[in-house]
Amino acid sequence: MIPVVLVISGHDPSGGAGQIADIQTVSSLGAHPALAITALTEQDTRNAYAVFPCPPEQVTAQLERLIVDMRPAAVKIGLLPNVAVAESILSILDRLDDVPIVIDPVLIASGGGALAESDLVPVLKRQLIPRCTVVTPNLPEALALTGQSDARAAAETLLKLGADWALVTGGDADTIDVENLLLGDSGVTMTRWARRPGKFHGTGCTLASALATRLAQGHDVPAAAAAAQAFVDESLASALRPGTGQAIPNRQR
Repeated sequence: MIPVVLVISGHDPSGGAGQIADIQTVSSLGAHPALAITALTEQDTRNAYAVFPCPPEQVTAQLERLIVDMRPAAVKIGLLPNVAVAESILSILDRLDDVPIVIDPVLIASGGGALAESDLVPVLKRQLIPRCTVVTPNLPEALALTGQSDARAAAETLLKLGADWALVTGGDADTIDVENLLLGDSGVTMTRWARRPGKFHGTGCTLASALATRLAQGHDVPAAAAAAQAFVDESLASALRPGTGQAIPNRQR
């Protein structure tokens, strides 16, 4: 039996991000993806243009069926388009005792388009982040969630909100290398990766899904975070360009 990673996220029809990215990542790393879709989107490799949230009762129904049929070894949460959908998953998460939960707080597409309603932020801070094992925002998301001005202060605030660990990624920062900061009860770890040229669509989904998969396979958070970052870097090194916009990580091994 291979471990099951329960993925709660939206659908990106371009295949760059969202559930297709999650499926490719989890499968490539040797686990089984079980999926509950939260939204359809109008999206391509250039940007996101519209979000069509699933009815919250439909999201709950998907999850109810899945957790009765199979026991996830980890959960990855991506796009939650509005408060109603976010609140629809809370009771399910509370039934998954001791299952590690990774939250990628998706707020804005890599092309700049909004993906979640603005009133989702308080729900993330008060109800979802306190339930999670690792929260994996990029730097702009981390600053928006916390009101802080740098990665370290943002990570500290995310822990104060209730997360066990925070992994703040620096792909969007104005630095020569990509600097990622992992903060948890064992301290802080800064990793630096050579910045790959170009713009990419779906790196955040890839990172969070890879991290959840390694947790599902029994790795601790620092080891899972290191492996996930390496997987993203390898995926960017051989990135694909199927469209006319941003490149897509090559997650298929």
